[in-house]
Amino acid sequence: MVILMKVEELKIYGVPEKIIEILKLNQITELYPPQTEAIKEGALDGKNIVLASPTASGKTLVALLAAFKLFNEKGLKTLYLTPLRAIASEKYEEIKTYESYGIRVAISTGDYDSSDPWLKDYDIIVTTNEKADSLLRHHAPWLRDVGLVVADEIHLLDSIERGPTLEFLLTRLRTELPEAQIIALSATIGNAKEIAEWLNAKCIETDWRPVPLKEGVYYDGIIYYNDGYERRIPIIHENSAVNLSVDTLKQGGQTLIFTNTRQSAVRYAHRHEDIIPKFLTNEEKILLNDAAENLIKTSEDKITLDLANLIKHGVAFHHAGLSHYARSLVEKLFRNRILKVICATPTLAAGVNVPARRVIITELYRFNVREGISEEIPIMEYKQLAGRAGRPKYDDYGEAIIIAPGRSYIERLLDEYVNGSIEDINSKLGNESTMRSHVLSLFATDVVSDTKSMHEFISKTFYAYTIGSKHVQSVANKILRHLISLGFLEEHEGRISATSLGRRVAELYIDPNSAHTLISVLNKHEQLTTFGYLYTIVLTDDMPKLSVNKRELKVIMNKAEPYFDEIPIKLNYDIYDEDDVRFIAGELKTTLMLNDWINEVKEEDIIDTYNVGSGDIYNYVQTAHWIAYAGYELMKLLNKIDHARELNKLYKRLADGVKEELLELIKIPGIGRVRARLLYNYGYTSLEKLARAKDADILKIPGIGQETLNSIRNFLKKEDQLN
Repeated sequence: MVILMKVEELKIYGVPEKIIEILKLNQITELYPPQTEAIKEGALDGKNIVLASPTASGKTLVALLAAFKLFNEKGLKTLYLTPLRAIASEKYEEIKTYESYGIRVAISTGDYDSSDPWLKDYDIIVTTNEKADSLLRHHAPWLRDVGLVVADEIHLLDSIERGPTLEFLLTRLRTELPEAQIIALSATIGNAKEIAEWLNAKCIETDWRPVPLKEGVYYDGIIYYNDGYERRIPIIHENSAVNLSVDTLKQGGQTLIFTNTRQSAVRYAHRHEDIIPKFLTNEEKILLNDAAENLIKTSEDKITLDLANLIKHGVAFHHAGLSHYARSLVEKLFRNRILKVICATPTLAAGVNVPARRVIITELYRFNVREGISEEIPIMEYKQLAGRAGRPKYDDYGEAIIIAPGRSYIERLLDEYVNGSIEDINSKLGNESTMRSHVLSLFATDVVSDTKSMHEFISKTFYAYTIGSKHVQSVANKILRHLISLGFLEEHEGRISATSLGRRVAELYIDPNSAHTLISVLNKHEQLTTFGYLYTIVLTDDMPKLSVNKRELKVIMNKAEPYFDEIPIKLNYDIYDEDDVRFIAGELKTTLMLNDWINEVKEEDIIDTYNVGSGDIYNYVQTAHWIAYAGYELMKLLNKIDHARELNKLYKRLADGVKEELLELIKIPGIGRVRARLLYNYGYTSLEKLARAKDADILKIPGIGQETLNSIRNFLKKEDQLN
C-alpha cells in the first residue's frame, strides 16, 4: 500500500506555511511516493540526493521545497542546472509561480563572456550547464552564496556532447562549494546508486508513476502488451501509426508519434491530415485556424506554411529545424488538448513537458553521423520516449507502443525494450576533444597549478570514480602539452599557469583549437573579405557544418566558385578523396548560408536554398556570432586592430542578419532586419534622420505601425538622455 504525505505535514520538515498554501492553490494536497521518500531521506535537511524516477513523478517539486527552505532559513541561493535552453525556460516559468512567496527567480542561458553580476539579487537561478560553467570561469562572486545545486537530467552524463561539461561542472562545484547540497534528478537509470556514491548522496530509485504505463508492441492490427494481454484495433489505413492514432482519438486521447528523422516526422503528419478533422469540434477548428494564421504571420517559408496547414487539420510535426515560436505553438496547442497528434523527432522527449495518452515509436533505429551507420537506440532512450505517455489529471493510464517491422520482431522488442533493463550511465570524459576546454579552464581559473593538482582534480570526476584515473590522466597530460605548445599555458619551475591569451580563451568559452584556428589563419593575412572571415569562423571546431548530399554537391561548388579567391586557405582538390570534397563543400555551404543571412536574403529563401529550417538558421547563426565575438576579443588582445574592427562589425551583423549600413538602425529594440531596411530605403539612414522625422511621415511607410513608431521614439529619447 502506497502512503502519501499530506502537504500539511511539510511543516514538520520546516517548509514555510506560505509555500504550503501556494501548493494548495496549485491543487497539490498530498505528495507522491518518490517525493515523500526523498523528504524522509533528508532532501529538506541538506542531504545530497539522487532521485531517479519516471517522468511526471514530481522530482522538480522536491528540489524546489529544498530551495524554499534553504532560502527561508539561511538566505542562500539555489543554482538550478538544466541541459537545454528550452528546459531552462520551462523550469523558470514553473518556479516563477512561487514568486508570491517572496522568492526571486532569474534565468540566464546566454552570453558566455559575463559573470552576470545582476544575478546577485536573485534567490533561484535557472541556467544551462554551459552557462553555469562559464560563470565559474568568470569567478562570479555571487556563486559563494549558493547553498543548493540542482542537477536536472543527470543521466546526460552519458552524452558525448553534453556529458563532459556536466561532469566537470559538478566536480568543480563540489570542490569550490563543499558545503552546498546537491540534488540530482533523472528518469530511471541503470546505475543510479553509482552516481549517488560519486556525489556522496542518498539514492532514491522508483518506477512509481502518477499515471500507470502500459507498454506493448503493435503488428498487423494487434497490440501485444507486456502483461500478455492482446488487443485488436480496427485497420482503417495502410499506415500502422494512423490506425493507432485513430484508436486513441476514439477514446478521447491524444497521440505522440516519435520517428527518427525530420522528413519522416513530416511524412507521418501528412498521413493524418485527412483523418484527424473528423475528431475536431467546431470550436477546436476555429482555434486551430487562428493559431495557424498567427504562425504564417511569422514566416511564409515552405516549412512554416506546411506546418500551418497541418495545424488546421489538428496534426503537426515537431523537430529542431522549426523556429522557437513554431515549436512552442505546437507544444502549447497540444498541452491545451486542441491539437490531437504530434509527429516528432526524439528532441521533443528531451525534458519538455508534453504528455499524451498514447506514445507511438515507429522505429528503434537512428543514423549515427560519427560512425556513418544505422544503430539501435539505447533502452534508456526508448524509456524516455515511452515516459511521455499518460497525462496526469486527464488519463487513468498511458500507453507506449512500438510498431514492429515484422511478426518475427514482436517477441524480441518485448524482451529487449519493453521488459529490458536500462543501461548504465558512463562518463564520456575519455577523449581529448571533450576535455580540451575544461583542462584549460582549470588552469585559467587557478583551480589547479601543476600536473599533480590537475590529477587530483580529475580523480574526483565520475570517470575516475567508475573506471579509474589512469586513462583520463593520460589524456589530460596530452592536452596539457598541446595547450602549452599553442601558447595558452606556460610552465615555470614545475608550476603551470595560463597565459593572458589562455585566460581569455577560457573566459570566451571557446575550444582552444578553435581559438588557435582563428589566430593562426588571421595572423597569415593582413586583411580578409567578409566571406573570408566567415569561412575562417566555419573552419573552427566549434562551428557545425551543413551536410552536402551527392545531388547538391555540384550546385554548392558552383555557387561558391566566385568566392574561391577570398578563402584564406588553399584548396588542393588533387589530393582530396570524395569524403574530403563533401566535407569542404559542407564548409562552403555553411559559409554561403551565413553570407546570405548577413546580406539580408529572406529567411524563406535561405530555407529553400540550403534545405534547412528556421531553427537551424538560428542555431548556426548563434554559434557563428559567438565565434566571431570571440575572434574580435582575441584580435583586440593581440593588437590586431584591423581584424578586430572587421570582426566587431561582423558579429553585430550576424546577430541581426543585416548589411553594414543597417547597424545603426538595428539598435532600436524590436525593429528587426525587415523594418530597419524599410526605414533605410525610405531615406531614414541614421538615428539622427529618424530623430528629425515627423511621426506622420514615418507612419506612411508600409509595414511601420504605431507600435514600431513608439519603439523608435522611446529609444531615441533614451539615447538623447544618455548624450
